[in-house]
Amino acid sequence: MKLNEIRDNPGANKTKKRVARGPGSGKGKTAGRGIKGQKSRSGVAINAYEGGQMPLYRRLPKRGFNKPNRKEWAVVNLGAIEGFIEAGKIDAKAEINEDVLVASGLVRRKLDGIRVLAKGDVTRALNISVTGASAPAIAAVEKAGGSLKVSVQAVEAAE
Repeated sequence: MKLNEIRDNPGANKTKKRVARGPGSGKGKTAGRGIKGQKSRSGVAINAYEGGQMPLYRRLPKRGFNKPNRKEWAVVNLGAIEGFIEAGKIDAKAEINEDVLVASGLVRRKLDGIRVLAKGDVTRALNISVTGASAPAIAAVEKAGGSLKVSVQAVEAAE
Protein backbone atom coordinates (compact mmCIF):
# COMPACT_ATOMS: atom_id res chain seq x y z
CA MET A 1 0.00 0.00 0.00
CA LYS A 2 1.26 3.43 -0.94
CA LEU A 3 0.20 6.87 0.24
CA ASN A 4 -1.48 7.65 -3.07
CA GLU A 5 -3.57 4.46 -2.83
CA ILE A 6 -5.21 5.37 0.49
CA ARG A 7 -8.94 5.98 0.04
CA ASP A 8 -11.82 6.54 2.42
CA ASN A 9 -14.59 3.95 2.62
CA PRO A 10 -17.18 4.33 -0.13
CA GLY A 11 -19.99 6.59 1.09
CA ALA A 12 -17.99 7.90 4.07
CA ASN A 13 -17.70 11.39 2.57
CA LYS A 14 -20.72 12.91 0.89
CA THR A 15 -20.06 15.85 -1.40
CA LYS A 16 -21.92 19.02 -0.42
CA LYS A 17 -24.81 19.99 -2.68
CA ARG A 18 -23.75 23.21 -4.42
CA VAL A 19 -26.88 25.08 -5.43
CA ALA A 20 -27.26 28.17 -7.63
CA ARG A 21 -24.09 27.51 -9.66
CA GLY A 22 -25.46 27.67 -13.18
CA PRO A 23 -27.85 25.60 -15.31
CA GLY A 24 -25.33 22.78 -15.86
CA SER A 25 -25.33 21.85 -12.18
CA GLY A 26 -28.97 20.76 -12.23
CA LYS A 27 -29.63 23.05 -9.25
CA GLY A 28 -29.11 26.40 -10.94
CA LYS A 29 -31.38 29.45 -11.25
CA THR A 30 -33.98 28.81 -8.48
CA ALA A 31 -31.65 26.47 -6.54
CA GLY A 32 -34.28 23.75 -6.09
CA ARG A 33 -36.77 26.07 -4.36
CA GLY A 34 -39.31 26.24 -7.17
CA ILE A 35 -40.76 29.49 -8.48
CA LYS A 36 -42.06 32.33 -6.25
CA GLY A 37 -43.96 31.83 -3.01
CA GLN A 38 -43.02 32.13 0.64
CA LYS A 39 -40.79 29.05 0.67
CA SER A 40 -38.62 30.38 -2.13
CA ARG A 41 -37.65 33.43 -0.07
CA SER A 42 -34.93 33.56 2.58
CA GLY A 43 -35.64 33.93 6.31
CA VAL A 44 -38.82 31.83 6.31
CA ALA A 45 -39.97 29.78 9.32
CA ILE A 46 -43.34 28.11 8.84
CA ASN A 47 -43.16 25.54 11.63
CA ALA A 48 -46.76 24.87 12.64
CA TYR A 49 -48.42 27.30 10.25
CA GLU A 50 -51.28 25.73 8.32
CA GLY A 51 -52.18 28.54 5.94
CA GLY A 52 -54.63 30.28 8.28
CA GLN A 53 -56.37 27.05 9.30
CA MET A 54 -56.53 26.52 13.07
CA PRO A 55 -53.22 24.74 13.79
CA LEU A 56 -53.13 21.24 15.22
CA TYR A 57 -51.56 22.30 18.52
CA ARG A 58 -54.52 24.62 19.10
CA ARG A 59 -57.18 22.15 17.91
CA LEU A 60 -56.17 19.51 20.47
CA PRO A 61 -57.27 19.90 24.10
CA LYS A 62 -54.81 20.64 26.87
CA ARG A 63 -54.11 17.69 29.16
CA GLY A 64 -52.71 17.24 32.63
CA PHE A 65 -51.76 19.41 35.55
CA ASN A 66 -48.48 20.09 37.36
CA LYS A 67 -49.01 20.62 41.07
CA PRO A 68 -47.05 23.77 41.98
CA ASN A 69 -46.16 22.66 45.54
CA ARG A 70 -45.40 18.98 44.81
CA LYS A 71 -42.64 17.12 46.63
CA GLU A 72 -39.53 16.29 44.62
CA TRP A 73 -37.72 13.21 45.97
CA ALA A 74 -34.14 12.13 45.41
CA VAL A 75 -34.52 8.39 44.71
CA VAL A 76 -32.03 5.74 45.86
CA ASN A 77 -32.26 1.99 45.25
CA LEU A 78 -31.15 -0.57 47.83
CA GLY A 79 -28.84 -2.17 45.25
CA ALA A 80 -27.03 1.15 44.80
CA ILE A 81 -26.51 1.50 48.57
CA GLU A 82 -25.16 -2.08 48.68
CA GLY A 83 -22.80 -1.29 45.79
CA PHE A 84 -21.42 1.80 47.54
CA ILE A 85 -20.87 -0.24 50.73
CA GLU A 86 -18.91 -2.87 48.77
CA ALA A 87 -16.85 -0.09 47.14
CA GLY A 88 -16.01 1.26 50.61
CA LYS A 89 -17.72 4.63 50.10
CA ILE A 90 -20.31 4.01 52.83
CA ASP A 91 -19.68 2.42 56.25
CA ALA A 92 -22.26 -0.35 56.78
CA LYS A 93 -21.78 -0.45 60.57
CA ALA A 94 -22.65 3.23 61.09
CA GLU A 95 -26.12 4.70 60.59
CA ILE A 96 -26.82 5.54 56.95
CA ASN A 97 -28.70 8.85 56.87
CA GLU A 98 -29.30 11.44 54.18
CA ASP A 99 -26.08 13.37 54.92
CA VAL A 100 -24.02 10.16 54.53
CA LEU A 101 -25.68 9.42 51.17
CA VAL A 102 -24.93 12.94 49.89
CA ALA A 103 -21.33 12.89 51.21
CA SER A 104 -20.66 9.50 49.54
CA GLY A 105 -21.83 10.84 46.17
CA LEU A 106 -24.71 8.40 45.80
CA VAL A 107 -27.17 11.32 45.83
CA ARG A 108 -26.31 14.72 44.38
CA ARG A 109 -28.70 16.73 46.56
CA LYS A 110 -31.50 15.97 49.00
CA LEU A 111 -34.28 18.01 47.29
CA ASP A 112 -37.39 17.53 49.52
CA GLY A 113 -35.93 14.34 50.97
CA ILE A 114 -34.43 11.00 49.97
CA ARG A 115 -36.72 8.06 49.19
CA VAL A 116 -35.39 4.48 49.24
CA LEU A 117 -36.80 1.97 46.75
CA ALA A 118 -36.46 -1.83 46.76
CA LYS A 119 -34.57 -2.42 43.48
CA GLY A 120 -31.53 -4.61 44.16
CA ASP A 121 -30.58 -6.96 46.98
CA VAL A 122 -29.51 -6.32 50.58
CA THR A 123 -27.17 -8.92 52.07
CA ARG A 124 -26.19 -7.29 55.36
CA ALA A 125 -27.99 -5.66 58.28
CA LEU A 126 -28.21 -1.93 57.55
CA ASN A 127 -29.41 0.89 59.80
CA ILE A 128 -30.96 3.42 57.38
CA SER A 129 -32.73 6.66 58.33
CA VAL A 130 -34.32 8.65 55.47
CA THR A 131 -37.33 10.83 54.66
CA GLY A 132 -39.25 8.20 52.70
CA ALA A 133 -39.18 4.54 51.70
CA SER A 134 -41.36 2.09 49.81
CA ALA A 135 -42.99 -0.80 51.69
CA PRO A 136 -40.97 -3.48 49.79
CA ALA A 137 -37.74 -1.60 50.63
CA ILE A 138 -38.58 -1.57 54.34
CA ALA A 139 -39.44 -5.28 54.19
CA ALA A 140 -36.19 -6.14 52.36
CA VAL A 141 -34.01 -4.28 54.90
CA GLU A 142 -35.81 -5.86 57.87
CA LYS A 143 -35.56 -9.32 56.27
CA ALA A 144 -31.76 -8.86 56.10
CA GLY A 145 -31.76 -8.06 59.83
CA GLY A 146 -31.52 -4.27 59.61
CA SER A 147 -33.84 -1.34 60.20
CA LEU A 148 -35.17 1.37 57.88
CA LYS A 149 -36.54 4.39 59.76
CA VAL A 150 -38.73 6.90 57.93
CA SER A 151 -38.88 10.42 59.40
CA VAL A 152 -42.14 11.67 60.93
CA GLN A 153 -42.61 14.65 58.57
CA ALA A 154 -42.72 12.35 55.52
CA VAL A 155 -45.45 10.20 57.11
CA GLU A 156 -47.51 13.33 57.90
CA ALA A 157 -47.10 14.65 54.36
CA ALA A 158 -48.26 11.32 52.90
CA GLU A 159 -51.51 11.37 54.89
